[in-house]
Amino acid sequence: MRTNLLFGAVVLVLASGVACRQDMHDQPKYIPLRPSDFFNDGRSERQFPDGTVARGHLNDDAAYYDGKGPDGKPLTQFPFPVTREVVQRGQERFNVYCSPCHDRLGDGNGMIVRRGYRHPPSYHIDRLRQASDGYIYDVITNGFGAMPDYAAQIPVRDRWAIVAYIRALQLSHNANVSDVPAESRPQLDAPASVPGGEK
Repeated sequence: MRTNLLFGAVVLVLASGVACRQDMHDQPKYIPLRPSDFFNDGRSERQFPDGTVARGHLNDDAAYYDGKGPDGKPLTQFPFPVTREVVQRGQERFNVYCSPCHDRLGDGNGMIVRRGYRHPPSYHIDRLRQASDGYIYDVITNGFGAMPDYAAQIPVRDRWAIVAYIRALQLSHNANVSDVPAESRPQLDAPASVPGGEK
């Protein structure tokens, strides 16, 4: 009995010693940007061959993908035509991603701000009304101040759609009767209808 116990203890000690190997911890691999003496240039990573493009990421249209012109300055106009559908898509995406901080009117009084998050500026101040379309696109893409970047969450075309909707918000906030087409002005005096209710 005592011999069996001693044998069991020896086996347990030997088994625990085998489990302590560092092979899994110290794997024979190189982490990017770490030095290596394997290659003559002292780097572990290799240079990509000329012309290499990550699959699905050939962003060769700088205006569309970066919001900048050939001079590197933010675009002052959209890189594609803005239609009603683009603005509606922008409204939908704005309500999902932007309104928690900026609120649905763009005043900067969203629900998160009311709970203590830093107050963003209103889209209706002169500085942002005069900002270029490319600048607003760049802020959505790369973030600014306390605002994080949304490049991973919002596809490129949707970012531009949000810019179009922000412009519509700015226009509606600062519009007057002369901005309404003459044929649509009688509708301004008509009583508003409530969906599902009486007119």
